Amino acid sequence: MKITMEEMTIELLGLPVAKRALLAKQLISSLDNAEGEDVEALWVLETEARYAEIENGTVECQPVYEALKEAREELK
Repeated sequence: MKITMEEMTIELLGLPVAKRALLAKQLISSLDNAEGEDVEALWVLETEARYAEIENGTVECQPVYEALKEAREELK
């Protein structure tokens, strides 16, 4: 059975924070090591996608000090 990107995203977002962080690190590393791909262009696409999420209200921004506080609390 083939899993859709949306189903995969939902499943992966359900992982504990530490596992999501490790996965994110591995995914970013895979982009940095992409052969024959314009990594700069990929980062531009990612930035544009994130900006669109902010603009359409899919995600909500918060000050960095709040995000760091929450991250520290989750790591305790």
